[in-house]
Amino acid sequence: MTAFALDDPLERGPGLPRPGNVLRTAAGSVPPSSLVLLGIFSVQFGAAFAKELFTALPPSAVVFLRIAAGALIMGAVARPRLRGLGRRDWAVGLGFGLTLALMNLSFYEALSRLPMGIAVAIEFLGPLGVAVAASRRRIDLLWVGLAGAGVALLAPWGESASVSWLGIGFAMVAGACWAGYILLSAAAGRRFPGTSGLAFAMIVSAVAVAPVGVTTGGAGLLEPHLLLIGLGVGLLSSVIPYSLELQALRRMPPHTFGILMSLEPAVAALAGVLLLGEILHVQQWAAIVCVVAASLGSTRRGKRE
Repeated sequence: MTAFALDDPLERGPGLPRPGNVLRTAAGSVPPSSLVLLGIFSVQFGAAFAKELFTALPPSAVVFLRIAAGALIMGAVARPRLRGLGRRDWAVGLGFGLTLALMNLSFYEALSRLPMGIAVAIEFLGPLGVAVAASRRRIDLLWVGLAGAGVALLAPWGESASVSWLGIGFAMVAGACWAGYILLSAAAGRRFPGTSGLAFAMIVSAVAVAPVGVTTGGAGLLEPHLLLIGLGVGLLSSVIPYSLELQALRRMPPHTFGILMSLEPAVAALAGVLLLGEILHVQQWAAIVCVVAASLGSTRRGKRE
C-alpha cells in the first residue's frame, strides 16, 4: 500500500472525502512525467540535505537516520506480514534488505568524498549495467564505452583535486549494490504483496545499519534538530519518491520512465551546485553527460526492441 492507495469505497460523510481519494485525485491531475521528475528532485535534494548533516554526524549515522525514518513510515503503511513466509521468501527479503543497507552505506561514504553529481553518475553505472546485460545488441557496447569514458574523465589523474579514488570506489560499490537492488526488488515483488516487500527490506536494512550507525553517531543521534532533519531526509529520499514513481508507472510506459530516470546524475549535479555550492569543472560535466547519454541510449534501444 502506498500513500496513493488509501481510498475506500465507503464515504466518511457528506462533503468529507477520504484522504486517499484526495491524494489520488491530486496525483492524477499531475502528468506522470512531472511525477517522475518530482521524485528525482526529491531524492537528490534529500541527498543534499543528508550531506549537510555530515558536519554534525558521520555518514553511517546519517544513513541510519534515513533508513530508520523510512522503515518506520513504510512499515506503518505497508504492515508486512511475516506469517506464512517460506525459506526462499526469507532469503529474498533478507538479501534485499542487506543489499539496501550496503548500497546506502557505500553511497553516503562516496557522497562524503565526492561532489554529488559525480557520486550519482558513478553509482548510475549499476542500473545501466543491468539494462545492458539484458540486451544482446552490439550497439550496447557503444553505451558501455561511453559510460566507461565518463568514469575515466572523473578519475583523479591530474587536476581533479575534488575527486578521490576511495570515493570512486565507494560509488562503484554502491552502483553494484543498486544493480543487485533492482534484481532483488523484482524477486521480492513476486513473493510479497504490494509494497510489503520494500517495507520488509527497509526494516531489515535499519536493523543491519543500527549497530554501526548508533556506535558512530553516539549522543548526536538524540539531538532533536538532527532527528527532525533525518526524518526529512527519509521522507525526501525514500517515501515520497517511491510513492510518486509508483503512481507514475501506473500511467506511463516503462521505457519512458527509464528515459526520465536517466536524468538523475544531471539533477544530482544541479542540486550540488544550488544547495552545496559544488562547482564542477568542464571535464566533470562532460563525464556526467557521457553517463546520462549512455543511459538514454540503452533505454531508447530497449524501447525499439
